[in-house]
Amino acid sequence: MAVKMRLARFGTKKKPCYRIVVMDSRTAREGNVIEQVGYYHPVSKETVVSFDEEKTLDWLKKGAQPTSTVYNLLGDKGLLKKFHEMKQTAA
Repeated sequence: MAVKMRLARFGTKKKPCYRIVVMDSRTAREGNVIEQVGYYHPVSKETVVSFDEEKTLDWLKKGAQPTSTVYNLLGDKGLLKKFHEMKQTAA
């Protein structure tokens, strides 16, 4: 099963909000979610991005592949750096 970390849209028309979720890559955008690991609100006055660090790093260790947008959000929050440091210390 190919597991991806991606955005699931919710919110109203012209006011999108996104949950950052882990799900099978073959399911629809609003399909069955394995786990929610964060959220992203791009339309508010200040863009809000939040991750549950433990869950996110755990899923990255398990091999979940982030989409390009989620990859950029992870990089902005510094979680990719933590993940790469964890991989180097474990090796």
